[in-house]
Amino acid sequence: MAAFLRLIGILNAAVWLGAIVFFTLLVGPAFFSNEMQQLLGKPHAGAAAQIILERYFILQQWCAGIALSHLIADRLYTGKSLHKLTLFLLMGLFAIGVVGGNLLYPKMKQLHLIKYAVQTTPEQKSAAARSFSILHGLSQAVNLLVLGSVLYYSWQTVNSGRPTLRRPLAGTGFV
Repeated sequence: MAAFLRLIGILNAAVWLGAIVFFTLLVGPAFFSNEMQQLLGKPHAGAAAQIILERYFILQQWCAGIALSHLIADRLYTGKSLHKLTLFLLMGLFAIGVVGGNLLYPKMKQLHLIKYAVQTTPEQKSAAARSFSILHGLSQAVNLLVLGSVLYYSWQTVNSGRPTLRRPLAGTGFV
């Protein structure tokens, strides 16, 4: 059972980290590239990016939820004490996913619609563009924080099953 729990933890961490890296370094920038904007037009490229972003937040919530469940199951099965930093980190990552998916994403979607709607005034478009830009910058900064946090979590998950190194007993050659 311990091996199965470890496998679930490592697979979840790998999927989570892989998704963040893929989205951050490849998918997100692709939607804002000149080629994508020429192909779809700027409003449609942004709308397509939002569809991906919505699913990205859902994936973040699932992976954080699985990680929290894994941490608790590991604690119950092995009797190891909970690592408080990891617990708070995972709770924070789950909260970021929930806030991003339920508050940030809908607001950015609304601002994008206002920014490109035909019936909005130039002042409304300008205000929506400014607000959208601020939220986009905030989401990028938080995404980098999430990337670093999930990288730490992944490293910790992979290394949690390894025995600790101990100094050999003096003069015996035994560990």
